[in-house]
Amino acid sequence: MTVHNLYIFDRNGSCLYYNEWNRKKKAGISKDEEFKLMYGMLFSIRSFVSKMSPLDMKDGFMSFQTSKYRLHYYETPSGLRFVMNTDLSVPNARETLQHIYSSLYVEYIVKNPVCVLGRALDSELFISRLDSFIRGLPFYSPRAA
Repeated sequence: MTVHNLYIFDRNGSCLYYNEWNRKKKAGISKDEEFKLMYGMLFSIRSFVSKMSPLDMKDGFMSFQTSKYRLHYYETPSGLRFVMNTDLSVPNARETLQHIYSSLYVEYIVKNPVCVLGRALDSELFISRLDSFIRGLPFYSPRAA
């Protein structure tokens, strides 16, 4: 079990934060291009799911999986998008993403008068607390296969 990476996007598609923990394969493109592709894919999947769902989905799109990884998605009411890629053994990371938003992002970014909302997250306190939180998750393994 492991966490591969985490993206935080604002409502306009700008990547505010990105970190890798156990990512084995690089994308082969620039980080900016990767961020645009990821946001575009999320936008498309979210739109597709909302149009094709036979029921009114109050939570909307939450995750999808391939044969190699699972992508977990959480969107806040303000439009922030949290995306975590894990291996397939992690069933649901929605509560983890909600915790990152409510207990880390709100506490160390929103309530910090020095941090400018809508800009890249460069708060060392936020980054270190987030890293500690991810490494402490029961499904985090530094030596994942």
